[in-house]
Amino acid sequence: MTDTKAESSKTGSHSPPAGSTKNNRDTTSTHTNDLYDSTKGDKTLRRGMRLLGHAIKTEPRVFTISIFGAVLHTTMLVGSAFVTGLIVDRVVIPAAQEERFLVAATAAAVGVLILVSCLRITGMATRRLGAASMQYRMQARYRRKVTDQYLRLPVSWHQKHQTGTLLSNANADVEAAFRPVAPLPFMVGTLSMLVLAMGSLFVMDWMLAMVALALFPVLLIINIIFARKMSPRAARAQRLRAVVSASGHESFDGALVVKAMGKEAEETERFARDADELRDAMIRVGRLRAVFEPAISVLPEMGTLLVLVVGMYRLQSGHIGVDQLVTIAFLFTIMAFPIRAIGWVMGELPVAVVGWNRVNNVLAARGEMPYGDKLTDNKEPATLTFENVAYAYPDGSRALRDITFEVPSGKTVALVGATGSGKSTIASLAVRLADADNGSVKLDGIDTRELTHAALAESIALVPQIAFVFDDTVRGNVTLGRGDYSDEEVWEALRRAQADGFISSNPEGLDAEVGERGTTLSGGQRQRLSLARAMVGQPRLMVLDDATSAVDPKVEAAILAGLRSDQYPASVLVVAYRRATISLADEVVFLREGTIAAHGTHDELMESNSDYADLVSAYEQAEAERVREGEFDEPEDITLQEAQTEVSAK
Repeated sequence: MTDTKAESSKTGSHSPPAGSTKNNRDTTSTHTNDLYDSTKGDKTLRRGMRLLGHAIKTEPRVFTISIFGAVLHTTMLVGSAFVTGLIVDRVVIPAAQEERFLVAATAAAVGVLILVSCLRITGMATRRLGAASMQYRMQARYRRKVTDQYLRLPVSWHQKHQTGTLLSNANADVEAAFRPVAPLPFMVGTLSMLVLAMGSLFVMDWMLAMVALALFPVLLIINIIFARKMSPRAARAQRLRAVVSASGHESFDGALVVKAMGKEAEETERFARDADELRDAMIRVGRLRAVFEPAISVLPEMGTLLVLVVGMYRLQSGHIGVDQLVTIAFLFTIMAFPIRAIGWVMGELPVAVVGWNRVNNVLAARGEMPYGDKLTDNKEPATLTFENVAYAYPDGSRALRDITFEVPSGKTVALVGATGSGKSTIASLAVRLADADNGSVKLDGIDTRELTHAALAESIALVPQIAFVFDDTVRGNVTLGRGDYSDEEVWEALRRAQADGFISSNPEGLDAEVGERGTTLSGGQRQRLSLARAMVGQPRLMVLDDATSAVDPKVEAAILAGLRSDQYPASVLVVAYRRATISLADEVVFLREGTIAAHGTHDELMESNSDYADLVSAYEQAEAERVREGEFDEPEDITLQEAQTEVSAK
């Protein structure tokens, strides 16, 4: 699986330019380990508060609405304490003393309680809706930011990060970062209740107010201890989430390889090992929460017991009355809400800070490829020029040295070379998946770094060897959601890619679902569908990185003939292995260890360069073996001349 997934570009001709990153099953992000030292104790609290402040500044309107609801709810909650005290003093005690039911007073009390309850319900609903809206809006905002950043970052950056880790950053880490936003309005609202309650306590009896005030230093100490112990646990849990996500993604992605190699048990054991490690980390987080949350919850209960003891003493000494004691006891009871709300927010802060740091690691990543502002209005087949191009992998190993050649307008140039000679790197530089360290790559005489992104996308199309097919219809896979292509244009692209035959044989035609990663298609069919996707835009330059390796040689000849037709002409840069394909090229660039060893026509190189002749002969023998073993899809008896005639007829 992972051990065979990402072959280094130094040794694999089909790896992207930045593919020198070695696989690492134990590391999910280059920045993760920093979190263990950067999220401790009071630093976590400060960073968490800054995060909450950022959320408030970002969504001030929604936060204000939720705070209004929270203040209304908590004010009515405090008011209910006084209402309860008044009802006891004006209704319950007189009724007990007179031994009769006071109808008018009871009706008035019920009316007041209903009004207070209705206002509390309104405030609670407003607070919850506002808090949920604020949380989900922040999560949606940063999911978009993270995914937009993924699109901006070059292939070299993506090669250093596992797909599962990127999914975890965009999902689990974003969710964790803004989880405290949900209880935040409640906490802020309860602070107003706390102020009202504490003020009322001081007005009624200063000694009982001091008992309440003594709870908060204890609360602060518990939160600091919790944050210091939770931060490393939360960081590890978030990192392991990414590990499990990467492991699961990788397992599903390589399911066919695993089954073909009979490694189901080993892969299951590997995933189980990662999952068990995450489980243990989450249990450690849960155990700490199990200690922290009861400790927070018990504070107001302990305070209520203490205030009752002190309150009885104050009552007997005549400093307070019965109604005041009832009101104070009720106030202590509702003070549990602010303390718990603070506990909820504080309990989420360590995990939120970890998630926020991981999200910021993505947003702060550098390596964007800025585009220029130049356009190309040339409608003729493009001219591609490499001038003294050199490229090195991030680890410093040299991939290309002094590469200079040209793909003339309307011509086909074949790149030929042994594995690791730099063919795929040249293909990637041609479409600007990476930039050269030295020299320049020019399209119609303009450096590709000076062109706009749209100009490059409209002019050049890359078709890689491994064709990616989306879980969509045939039409969706060819157009990729671009609505400016008619069905006639889609069918024309399919015909040029020699894919119209197997598509038209399906009764659903362009609406046929191809399944996830094209599971309903063969390897050659997926490649032809990928070719049609590139051809539908009628690019002026086609870069084929061994894009027809699974297609029968005769079908490949028909495809190349279509690219050379007068109706839709295009220049072609093709990474070639087959002798038939190489012989179709107008020129051949023979690569060896990142340099151009020879340059000329196929016939010239066969006569003048023994290394080239030996390599092509070896390719030819391997191709003959593949034909004997029937590896290609749907072989057709089509000669090149017949293919060209057929394309012209279409």
